[in-house]
Amino acid sequence: MGNVTGFMNFERVEEDLEPVKKRVKNFREFVHTLKEDEAKVQSARCMDCGTPFCNSGCPVNNIIPDFNDLVYRADWRLAFAVLDSTNNFPEFTGRICPAPCEEACTLNINNEPVGIKSIEHAIIDRAWEEGWVVPRPAAAKTGKKVAVVGSGPAGLAAAQQLARAGHAVTVFEKNDAIGGLLRYGIPDFKMEKTHIDRRVAQMQAEGVVFRTGVRVGELKGDERVTDWSSESIGADELKAAFDAVVLTGGAERSRDLPVPGRDLAGIHFAMEFLPQQNKINAGGKIASQIRADGKDVIVIGGGDTGSDCVGTSNRHGARSVTQFELMPMPPDHENKPLVWPYWPTKLRTSSSHEEGCEREFAIATKEFIGEGGKVKALKAVRVDWQGGKMVEVPGTEQIIPAGLVLLAMGFVSPVAGTLEAFGVERDPRGNARAHVEAEGGYATNVEKVFAAGDMRRGQSLVVWAIREGRQAARAVDAFLMGSSELPR
Repeated sequence: MGNVTGFMNFERVEEDLEPVKKRVKNFREFVHTLKEDEAKVQSARCMDCGTPFCNSGCPVNNIIPDFNDLVYRADWRLAFAVLDSTNNFPEFTGRICPAPCEEACTLNINNEPVGIKSIEHAIIDRAWEEGWVVPRPAAAKTGKKVAVVGSGPAGLAAAQQLARAGHAVTVFEKNDAIGGLLRYGIPDFKMEKTHIDRRVAQMQAEGVVFRTGVRVGELKGDERVTDWSSESIGADELKAAFDAVVLTGGAERSRDLPVPGRDLAGIHFAMEFLPQQNKINAGGKIASQIRADGKDVIVIGGGDTGSDCVGTSNRHGARSVTQFELMPMPPDHENKPLVWPYWPTKLRTSSSHEEGCEREFAIATKEFIGEGGKVKALKAVRVDWQGGKMVEVPGTEQIIPAGLVLLAMGFVSPVAGTLEAFGVERDPRGNARAHVEAEGGYATNVEKVFAAGDMRRGQSLVVWAIREGRQAARAVDAFLMGSSELPR
């Protein structure tokens, strides 16, 4: 490493955030990328630790010590080349990944970890500014055609890798724009959609064809589908037209809360609420948009999606925002000798929480209370966990005002229609059953049909989706060509 004592000489440097009062007035990104001198100080903290656990802590196995050292030496272009070799979309992960690499950092044993995510963010933003991110079309075409169903990070990663291997790739997306949950699930204040748009332009220059507004495997007459304004392609039709099919749709079935009063107006899934605002931000129009203005908002679910609902509600001008979590409040700090280098359970406060939010832990919703068919409050009770079972605490029931309730309790599985249409077997959780092997992995029980991303592994992180897409691309390439030189 360029500075072998940097971890002793320098403190962790955090990215700058715009003040709360300013950023809640709009939906723009508010995180400022590290300046060059700040990035150098941050990268100087990377230790010559022998075994870089950060590499294995990162699902795409970013070569982190190498690009840290290159940033320290001000060789930004080579730093980008190293980062680009393992991660198709660092501008996504540099903004919305929770950074498991930092939890695995050796310095994290007894200090603050290296700010790996902020360095990654700085590298890729500079690469775009300098024009280093360019199309890399294949030198030769294979004559093989691959369909990728779903344009989230797994689908995009698979499509880009397969196109670079020389295959003719077509990406099918049921929505009106490319990006999957990146486009319509992640709020713009966390990641503006221009980052997706310029990657789409790069991939088009590499030969990838994008078809939006196309439902795959869901035929007219299917009662599950209510909007038939989009085009439809049957599973058999797709298999006949392509040499391989990769299913990369999201885990879109939201976990519900079937308690009395659930049918009242004003109770919505997070994925009804968040996409509407993203469409408005993109210049679209939504009839009867779900709004939090002037309302007491209850967000049920303590994860990232719930946090996104908090941030969006604050930008709408909610009167109050309260987030419920069924589990007990985790400790402020983990027991590092016990859990390092693995992902620890500890209290995590997001930028949305800092903008204004009451957080309630170990609390369950028993009933929604309405007036005139609309939710006006909910009945909650404190719970205790005994022997792994949830037990209500006597005498703790309370009525809490609620003009808008957002259910953000995670996702249980992919919507079954596409998997059923292709005849793909599912695991006990309802995900596509696909095998991970050195060669031919990610294959389903159906000939030439593969699955990756949330559709295969269940709800997960953007960085895991990118890894799955890259590995599935290698598996498809090996299936088509007998072997593959794509990286795993």
